Formats: sequence, structure tokens, C-alpha cells
Amino acid sequence: MSVLEIIRKKRDGLKIEKKEIEQLIRGYLAEEVPDYQMAAFLMAAFIRGLDDTETEALTEIMVQSGEVLDLREMADPKVDKHSTGGVGDKVSIVLAPLVAAAGVVVPMIAGRGLGHTGGTIDKLESIPGFNTQLNVLDFRNILWDTGVVIASQSEKIAPADRKLYALRNATSTVESIPLIASSIMSKKIAEGINGLVLDIKVGSGAFIKTEEEAERLARIMIKLGEASGIKTIAVLTDMNEPLGKTVGNAIEIRECINVLKGKAEQDLLDVILTLGAWMLVIGEELLEETEDVGVFNIKEKEITEELINEKRIKLEGLINSGDALEKFIQMVEAQGGNPEIVANPGLLPVAENIRPVEIEKDGFIQRVDAELIGKAAMLLGAGRTRIDDNIDHAAGITLNKKSGSEVHKGDVVAVLHYNDTNSSEEAYRLVKEAFQVTSEPPSERQIVRKVLL
Repeated sequence: MSVLEIIRKKRDGLKIEKKEIEQLIRGYLAEEVPDYQMAAFLMAAFIRGLDDTETEALTEIMVQSGEVLDLREMADPKVDKHSTGGVGDKVSIVLAPLVAAAGVVVPMIAGRGLGHTGGTIDKLESIPGFNTQLNVLDFRNILWDTGVVIASQSEKIAPADRKLYALRNATSTVESIPLIASSIMSKKIAEGINGLVLDIKVGSGAFIKTEEEAERLARIMIKLGEASGIKTIAVLTDMNEPLGKTVGNAIEIRECINVLKGKAEQDLLDVILTLGAWMLVIGEELLEETEDVGVFNIKEKEITEELINEKRIKLEGLINSGDALEKFIQMVEAQGGNPEIVANPGLLPVAENIRPVEIEKDGFIQRVDAELIGKAAMLLGAGRTRIDDNIDHAAGITLNKKSGSEVHKGDVVAVLHYNDTNSSEEAYRLVKEAFQVTSEPPSERQIVRKVLL
């Protein structure tokens, strides 16, 4: 079938076969299918959707387009975590070494920030010398030596996804749930893991705005993971407000170091410990698949609140003992970074300009809008509008107050950090707008909304 006919089928809402998807993707990689035709297909898929069979086929073909890591010689369980992206989402940088300190191998392929959402790779690259662009051999060797590695997607891992994602970004087709699911899972399947915990962000600062859409995405990804023999669970977490107290790159690394030293904002710590607890549950192989996709039986124990709390306490112990911080230092050194940043965070990039943001009335902070804060950070240079944009690792925002805080007129609720003054006024306006103050305190924020097995 011609490429034109495949596009027409999807445009008209018809189901396309696996062999047709394969023809399209392989043709695109070989540059036989031009960008404009693939863009037309992506838009048709965005509008008409892909069913589960089409999504599974697309994912499998993208995995097969590159190399799949073989980590079977590592006896320890290999469990990764993936976030769908948020504002101030520095979870992976703490979580990966923390879970590795508990004896679970954590091979993590992470992404860069785009739009108002930040990226783990950009944050790590603010560490002097830290190398995220590892070849497959170096990735394996570091993982073997330290039990943890966080790297960007190499040219050999799901190259079809790498090329498609850039085109999706340029054609406003990023937010398609089937395309998001296949993009994420193709990379995760190629990592050679046998367990995965998904952090599905929900709210104004996330790509997915409603819990209904988030749950739909989670269930598709769980099914894709199960089809590839990966024990997968999803946790829906709130992203209406930034996580922690910093948004940016270097300033988020500073906060991560503080978390590993035992000084963490409660919302950030709650997400880290919850996701980490589930990674340990999977890593200890307490779960056994049933015939139903996405459902697990327990071999020896039931998954109870007490079990999850037990794992959280174990992880907190690894933070308090310094073991998690030591594992972070090992990871930084193994990937070429300067470990002295732990003792001297001043070695990280620092912005030339700071500007405080004062509140204009008394009351209680009802909410700090994550999307507005994310957009402000992007304007200051901490983010990018296009995948090939450069970012300023020193730029960002510190949040002195969060929802529930009582404030008085003139209180400094945030501080802007920036070098480029061109968009600082607009960023300042967005941050002021993000702080919503009322006379009554807000209801308690539910950080972890739901866990899907």
C-alpha cells in the first residue's frame, strides 16, 4: 500500500495494520517518507486516535528500530521510573540513587524539558562535567559499577521515537495519548528493565489536565509494559502546583542535594517515597502476574498500606544514614560530574540577577499555578520552546511560600533568578499571577491521587 493510502485510511478513521505502520516508520527512518507526509499521518492519528492494537504495533516497531539493552547478567531486579513531565519535577534525580542504595538496579533514560515542563537531563547537565550522552557500552558499564545511571536517549535506542518526537513537537501533536504512550514505552522497553513505575502527572502544570485522561494514559502504558514482560504500575500525582520549592535546573540540583541531606519539602518527599516504595515492591518480586493484563497477585504478602509504609520508612532510613547521598555522589562521579557540588553547591551555575516577588494582600495562598510558574521559568531561560533551543542552567524561580501558607502584604513569596533581562518583566507578571490569595486557607492538597495496578 502506498504511504498516501495509509495516511488516507487514518484520516478517514479506519484501522491501519501493523505491516502498514511498519512500512511508514521504516520508510521515514530511511528518509523515503518525507517530513510532510509523516506530519500528515501524525495529525490524522492525533485527531482520529489509535486503538490499542495500533498503539501496541507502533510501540513494538519503534523498539525494533534500534538496539535493546540486554541486562540479564545483572541478577538484581532492574526497575525504572518515568514521569510524564511537570514543573519542579526533580523526583528522578533523588529517586534513582535512593532506590539503587536499597539494592535495586535503576537504568534510567530521561528526557529534556520542553515548553513549561522541565527535563531531568537539563537539570543534570547543570552539574559541571556531568555526561548524559552515553553510548550503550558506557551505559552498561556505569550501571554495572554503581547500580544506577541516568542518561539521555542515544541514537541507537528507539531512533524512530527520537525522530518522531521532534516532528510531533513541531506539528502540535505531542498531547496525543496513544502517541505519548508509545513514545515513552518504546524507550523503557529498550532499556532491558523488568519493572517500571509510572508517575502520571495531572493538573495545570502537566500535559494531561484531567484525571480521566491520566488514567486512560496509565492503563495503555501498563498494558504495553505487560505485553513486553515488564511489571508495570502507575501512580497519578498532582501537578496543579510545582513540586518542591525550586523550578529551573541548577537550583533544582541544589534542592535535590538538600533532600538527600534530609531537608525536603513535604510534597516532594511524599512523591519520592511513594514512587520509591512501589519500585521496591516490584524489585523484591512480591508481585506475580495473573492472566489479566495489568493485574497482579501477591506471592507471599498482600499490598497493604502497611507494606507501602514499611518501604517508605526503609527509604527514609537510607536518606538519614547518608547512603542515598553517597550513591548520588557515585553516580555523579561515574558520569564525569564534579562531586564537590555536594559540599559546595556554589560550584553550580549562579544567575547574575535576582528579583523578589512580593504579595500584595494579606490572606492564605490558595494555590500556586504550576503552568504559570513553568512558563515564567521558561521566559527566564530555564526552558525551551523548541527541542534544539539552548537553555540557561542558572535561570529559575525559588518559591518561598506554597499553598496553605499564611501571608501578609509585602511578604516575599518567590525570587526570580536570571541572566537575560529581555523577558524578565513578563516572567515577573506571570509569577505574581500564579499566587492566588484568599481570606480562607485551602483544603489539604492530595499529592498522590491514585495507584493503578
